[in-house]
Amino acid sequence: MKRTRISYKARLLALLLCLCMLPALTACGESRETKRQVSAMNSVMTLTAYGKKAEVGLNAAEGVIVAMDAALDPELPNSTIYTINHSQGQNVIVSAQVAKMLSSAMTVYTQSGGALDLSIYPLVKRWGFVDGKYYLPSDEEISAEMAKLCYDKLVLTSFPSSGAYSVSLPIGAELTLAAVAKGCASENAIDAMRQAGVESAFISMGCNVQTLGVKPDGSLWTVGIQDPANPATHLGVINVGETAVVTSAAYQDQFTAMNGRTYGHILNPATGYPANNSLTSVTIICEDGTMADCLSTAMYVLGENKALNYWRQYGGFEMILVTDSRHVICTSGLIEKFTLVNDSYTLKFSE
Repeated sequence: MKRTRISYKARLLALLLCLCMLPALTACGESRETKRQVSAMNSVMTLTAYGKKAEVGLNAAEGVIVAMDAALDPELPNSTIYTINHSQGQNVIVSAQVAKMLSSAMTVYTQSGGALDLSIYPLVKRWGFVDGKYYLPSDEEISAEMAKLCYDKLVLTSFPSSGAYSVSLPIGAELTLAAVAKGCASENAIDAMRQAGVESAFISMGCNVQTLGVKPDGSLWTVGIQDPANPATHLGVINVGETAVVTSAAYQDQFTAMNGRTYGHILNPATGYPANNSLTSVTIICEDGTMADCLSTAMYVLGENKALNYWRQYGGFEMILVTDSRHVICTSGLIEKFTLVNDSYTLKFSE
């Protein structure tokens, strides 16, 4: 075989070309997308991570979600919430994650005048929203379950020296963390990916989205906001960086009773009935996923005017309100971030 001599200049040129290609190859590796689906918390969650450490990050995130799902199920014997609900008023040691959910919910409970009440579980069960055996309770049945509301009686104790927490509830009370669990799970799963070295990722739990960093190319994430009148479509999109985007709406779980009326799963603790105001969906944009989940439920219960007043008074988040008159009201921080894509709605921004 004839051998060909490669000149010094040719070898140098080849080396330079290889060196020039290295950044492109690195960038390609960092932008590689890895997806995974996880079934937990009564939904199918999509986890997406980018880069060389994506697989490790997804493993960590899935572990967090699965563990939290088992701990927060009030119908699973020996779960944390089941233990609290059956503690007969005794103290129960809980994790920092559970403590944060209870504390965040207590803040919103207090500031909203009780619009978010995690002790509403007996009422949720009475309506059949736990097992899917939907039922329209009588006024007497609702009153009996409302007598068990007592979130203001929950006692959360911190032990700084050990980093532990304990919770106690009045006898007969029962908690549900359905209004906050997905937000907290997303937040902790994203943190697990961050600790694993992932710099760009997002988690979608249906109406709960949490992002890590920005897209690998440096651009913002685009999150679609579902049309409550037709959830298979979007009424708008929002461009965000690292944050949580959480939506609450009746269409996520509702039933039509024999009287022909449709009842949604978001109950108003003040009445015992599903929230009934002009709002058809509420989306909260907030860096704290746990707080975003709390706020989305509370603002839905409060209604348009009270929700906007809450935002003006306490701040710390942005909000998209959709009304039954097909108006989309965005808070002022979203002026350059939200785009309406359904011209059957009217958009306005609120100060």
